[in-house]
Amino acid sequence: MSGPGTTEITPEGAGWTYSGLRVVALGAGEEVALETGAAETLVLPLSGGCEATVGVPADEVAVTFRLRGRPDVFSRVTDFAYAPRDATLVLSSREGGRFALPSARCEKRLPPRYGPAEKVPVELRGAGSMTRQVNNFCTPEAFEADRLIACEVLTPGGNWSSYPPHKHDEETPAEAVLEEIYYFEVRAGLDGREGMAYQRVYGTPERPIDVLEEVRTGDAVLIPHGWHGPSIAAPGYDLYYLNVMAGPGAERAWRICDDPAHAWIRDTWPGQPVDPRLPMSSAAGPEGEA
Repeated sequence: MSGPGTTEITPEGAGWTYSGLRVVALGAGEEVALETGAAETLVLPLSGGCEATVGVPADEVAVTFRLRGRPDVFSRVTDFAYAPRDATLVLSSREGGRFALPSARCEKRLPPRYGPAEKVPVELRGAGSMTRQVNNFCTPEAFEADRLIACEVLTPGGNWSSYPPHKHDEETPAEAVLEEIYYFEVRAGLDGREGMAYQRVYGTPERPIDVLEEVRTGDAVLIPHGWHGPSIAAPGYDLYYLNVMAGPGAERAWRICDDPAHAWIRDTWPGQPVDPRLPMSSAAGPEGEA
């Protein structure tokens, strides 16, 4: 894609084949035009709302989706739009905002569509200090796409998510090959200052990788292979991340394998309560408020 952005991850820049992400910032009344090229693309408001107009070949009619959006990623589950490959995408926003454009190189050309916030499945995963909220807006069971898989994860301050560590870099009955992007936002502390979190990625002797990064709002971590997790929310700072995945498999599926050294952690969840701070948000607003 071409056009202005605050974050831009292309398959070429990442050194892989399918997954991409752009975050576009628009001022009040601004507009930007983008080409999706060979990638199916979502418009996911991070803050603010917008109109997304998808232009398609001459024999089809362009369609405009009005996205209500949200004040920020912690305040509510958002609606979103889907633009197919080989389309023009025009974003305009009266109030301004920031918009994530997760993408995946693909073969099929599906129709443009709107994803209402009310139909996004919200899952509470884990237990105790490992509880997190997962907004499954573009997972295989929730929304049709050719290759793209995407979800949002909200982790209360002090909790660990993406835990136990897992991977998806081999094609087996229990695992699928998926390139993955983690894009982070961290809620400010009670004093209004910027927060931070941490992300771990590590490999195998055959395919080594070693990442332990402090992350802040706007940062991204690329995961071409290897075990990833935990994603650690520092006490006092709630953590958000957007997962963008795509791969070469004939089936669009999210299949993972836990690190055998830590897989036992899942067996401890039934004896622990879910963190009472979750769910953090819903389609209606904070903690389901209308």
